[in-house]
Amino acid sequence: MDRLESLITLPPRPADGHKGTFGTALIVGGCAGRTRMIGAPALAARAAARAGAGLTRVLAPEPIVDHVLALAPHATAVAIETHDDGTLIGQSAIAALDEQLQHAQSVVIGPGLGAGETSKTLVLRAVGQEDVAAVVDADAINALVKVAEFWREIRGQIIFTPHPGEFRRLAQALGLSFELRDADSRIDAAGEMARRLGAIVVLKGAHTVVSDGQRYWVCGSACACLATGGTGDVLAGLLAGLIAQYPASASDILMAKTGRPQKPTLFELACVAVEAHARAGERWAELHGADAGLLPMELADLLPGVLQELRLSKK
Repeated sequence: MDRLESLITLPPRPADGHKGTFGTALIVGGCAGRTRMIGAPALAARAAARAGAGLTRVLAPEPIVDHVLALAPHATAVAIETHDDGTLIGQSAIAALDEQLQHAQSVVIGPGLGAGETSKTLVLRAVGQEDVAAVVDADAINALVKVAEFWREIRGQIIFTPHPGEFRRLAQALGLSFELRDADSRIDAAGEMARRLGAIVVLKGAHTVVSDGQRYWVCGSACACLATGGTGDVLAGLLAGLIAQYPASASDILMAKTGRPQKPTLFELACVAVEAHARAGERWAELHGADAGLLPMELADLLPGVLQELRLSKK
């Protein structure tokens, strides 16, 4: 594989842009079952907005949707009908996802989604459509690995964001065996996984590895403060927020204004997202003089500044 030696610089945002210019990021997650998971989709929605998405929409179970919006009041939400025990009603969930995908430029599925047959169906729907780039995170990964030969259903532009445990479960489902011993083995493993899935893999951890199977990039940071629950949800939302801003229409606008082709690839955006996430962690550690105690919402709120550092200055 070829190593990406330097990150792209994000294109500038046109001064006359509006919320439609910068895309809609769709967040699919949350669980209203016995173990309620409310914070994860809210954190992803917050990060998508802090990354610059024009609109952020959350698709979540009806019993918790108001609680998610209380944590992410900037977002709009669509409620999925549930059974009395809080589990999703399958056909209602699928119809809601299909409808919202028509209005989104990116989707992240998985934060707090929980287990269950409907979760599997939703994730397969997300990876099987070709129009909207999808970030597959957390419970979405855990749902997919329970589906026989799930990789045959992957159609569109997909980013998988496993931590080492989820990565091992993916590998087992694919019949692969990896020893994540050191930097080289992590690079090789991420590359092989990306080739088998036909997708981009973000293997999280100290010195996160990003690979599309042909290229790879390794984050230079290993920030201990990021080792806490919720930071992965922030990364997933950050990815969705960046992807939403650079569909073909936005690229055309920038091309007309600058005279330069400005559409980053999905791989390049994944690398920038990981770098911004790491820099935000480092910024928090500097501000607090600490390497522990970070709250994930604080991480999300530091993203605008670090992303501006990665953006082209206007001439």
